[in-house]
Amino acid sequence: MHLESPTKTVNQSSETVFKFLSEVKNFEKLMPENIDKFELLNEETFRFALRGMPEIVLRKEEEYPNSKVVLGAASSKLNFTLTANIKEVDTLQSDVALIFEGKFNAMMAMMIKGPLTNFINTLSSNMDVIGQ
Repeated sequence: MHLESPTKTVNQSSETVFKFLSEVKNFEKLMPENIDKFELLNEETFRFALRGMPEIVLRKEEEYPNSKVVLGAASSKLNFTLTANIKEVDTLQSDVALIFEGKFNAMMAMMIKGPLTNFINTLSSNMDVIGQ
């Protein structure tokens, strides 16, 4: 399953956006309003739950300075990544696109596509908090 958020233009440099997204604790600021739980497990890993959804643990897997941060599911039961691609527009603006890649059976994919699309779109639209 491949899902992409619309590209979000953030009024910050690619370095500032990268530093923000590289610190997993900052994802709490991007979460939707219907978050039930956010817990930092260590500097690389956090757990969160949205109302009516199971808990998910994400771990930072890769980072490429000022251009990409990749988070992956910490559970072997769920196989997916959430990638933030950062592209510098100029010294004070960056474009950010979130890409979700997951391996699910057809029934599961059908059930979670809508909620996941809403989730990554919310993360994207909340990126205005970067640099505040």
